[in-house]
Amino acid sequence: SGIMSVNGKKVLHMDRNPYYGGESSSITPLEELYKRFNLPDTPPESMGRGRDWNVDLIPKFLMANDLMGMFEKRRFRKFLVFVANFDENDPKTFEGVDPKATTMRDVYKKFDLGQDVIDFTGHALALYRTDDYLDVPCLETINRIKLYSESLARYGKSPYLYPLYGLGELPQGFARLSAIYGGTYMLNKPVDEIVMENGKVVGVKSEGEVARCKQLICDPSYVPDRVRKVGQVIRVICILSHPIKYTNDTNSCQIIIPQNQVNRNSDIYVCMISYAHNVAAQGKYIAIVSTTVETSEPEREIEPVLELLEPIDQKFVAISDLYEPTDDGTESQVFASRSYDATTHFETTCNDIKDIYKRMTGSDFDFENMKRKQNDVFGEDEQ
Repeated sequence: SGIMSVNGKKVLHMDRNPYYGGESSSITPLEELYKRFNLPDTPPESMGRGRDWNVDLIPKFLMANDLMGMFEKRRFRKFLVFVANFDENDPKTFEGVDPKATTMRDVYKKFDLGQDVIDFTGHALALYRTDDYLDVPCLETINRIKLYSESLARYGKSPYLYPLYGLGELPQGFARLSAIYGGTYMLNKPVDEIVMENGKVVGVKSEGEVARCKQLICDPSYVPDRVRKVGQVIRVICILSHPIKYTNDTNSCQIIIPQNQVNRNSDIYVCMISYAHNVAAQGKYIAIVSTTVETSEPEREIEPVLELLEPIDQKFVAISDLYEPTDDGTESQVFASRSYDATTHFETTCNDIKDIYKRMTGSDFDFENMKRKQNDVFGEDEQ
């Protein structure tokens, strides 16, 4: 809604929930989280004040770990220096690598990197979810690692950003952006029917009224007949009274366990934040474990990671279906998003948004068009 409002579209944003963010909201107070997961008890006194908690249902960091043990390894250091200096427009920086032909597997071989370092680089730095990237030309991977390094350089300890008071702040920020540009937001607004004429969307019916529209964007839960199930994700929210071991007692971290290290087809993610981010009571930590479900016993799949978090004061387990749209929306003008996956970063979500934008407008999303208006608080372009 933010992007479309800035682009001059007339936007009405309806949400059946009484809060912003839908699936990706932050739940407060803590009592509400206990209710949501149907726990019979209320939080014990040791959890502190309920309103001090803002617990993300879907954990994500924004790309903006103490890696030095690995960075100091000479071969890996040489590889990182090569990546930092690499410029696709300057063949002098290629060092014999052809960015459009040399595979990433061959680049790793050139620097004689071991399997553990390869797993770490591909999955924790470049954020790939499979190893398919190894056998395609290396340019995209090199650019992904550059993004990580440049983000790390910008913010010092971590390349990731996270909003105080939880991720639920992000959808509220986009709602404000939409409102500045004339968008209307309606919470607690049930969607009774999507009105179609001749195979095209013409409006949305709610409480006896129809809001007419030419295009509709929604998550899969609003259009069950236009999406298909493609898998499941397990997420386990764990409340701790201690930082995760082996993390230098840090008050936030992201742990990515590459698939090869645990004999799986998909990585396991751990995102930890704490009282330092105004999302938990003093001295408390929230660790959220997530992965793509691969067996009929999802909880057993993440057992080795839960052991890493022990002792756990309280855990909340959610298994969610993953959906994707069955068509691209060009006929019906109904554009369904994909469900949030197991990753703890926003890359796949951003790709989905850019893909929907292209299908709706016929052109690629260009950040520069948004940037020009960043000083513009009142929705009036500076001439």
